[in-house]
Amino acid sequence: MAEQQVTPVQLAERIQAGEQPSHVLGITDDQVKTIVAIGYNKYQQGKLDAANTLFRGAAALDTSNYMGFAGAGAVALARKPADLDAAYTNLSKAAELKPDDATIQANLGETLLRQGKLEEAKAPLEKAFSLDPDRKDPGVNRARALVTTLDAIVKEAEKRKEGDLAKAS
Repeated sequence: MAEQQVTPVQLAERIQAGEQPSHVLGITDDQVKTIVAIGYNKYQQGKLDAANTLFRGAAALDTSNYMGFAGAGAVALARKPADLDAAYTNLSKAAELKPDDATIQANLGETLLRQGKLEEAKAPLEKAFSLDPDRKDPGVNRARALVTTLDAIVKEAEKRKEGDLAKAS
């Protein structure tokens, strides 16, 4: 069977009508997952630019697949300095598509904490902790450690403030 060519205009029309680009282009779900897997390998190797390109490509090919968005969010969070706006945008979309993924919730919560949005960070962090009751997810454990550290800092600051107030009296 001969492949049917899709013109750019037809591609745009079909995508605008709601079809996923991957479907229009004849790219299978397994191929999109392979792109994500290669992106993850690049991420693990510290090749953040290559990983980001692959994750963003996967997200563009299939906007209903959370993995590309989650990967792009993780890359944005891992950059030095972190790109917190890109992390938030991508992780929010990933969480919308896959709300029961503990790592995504932990990364979203961490992003919000790093943006100084403490109240907003509470819900995704609590969800991440509840989704990982056995404490096996490294991303969630990192978030637990971050929250524990922040809690200790707040308690120490409150203790010092009380001491300063007592001295002033």
